[in-house]
Amino acid sequence: MARLLAIDYGTKRTGVAVTDELQIIASGLTTVDTKELIGFLKAYISEESVELFIVGEPKQMNFESSESEVHISKFLEKLKKACPDIPIKRIDERFTSKIAFQTMIDSGLNKKQRKNKALVDEISATIILQSYLYNQS
Repeated sequence: MARLLAIDYGTKRTGVAVTDELQIIASGLTTVDTKELIGFLKAYISEESVELFIVGEPKQMNFESSESEVHISKFLEKLKKACPDIPIKRIDERFTSKIAFQTMIDSGLNKKQRKNKALVDEISATIILQSYLYNQS
């Protein structure tokens, strides 16, 4: 089997998470400067087999798309061109940043560590991936 890769897209930084090859465990991989994201993903899939991209879909409480969807749509067009053989699925990402922050508190990270926005993005990507895995079972 190949890995699943989740993306918590942001205009500055993007969190990335992956599964193991058996698609059982979701783990944070890294946070990438968004300008370098396509290059990072192309390099990653040249080294690792990836079956599916899972990209967070930000929605408002009334289920309408958030303003950031405009940026994500442009990114998705680039991703489809750069990696045409890997399908893309979207998953609702509401509350992932809040859950990520709470996870950091529950993990015992101090206040300075919790201000690390890159870590929040990586944890958010992991939560998106875990949600996808959970809904598949």
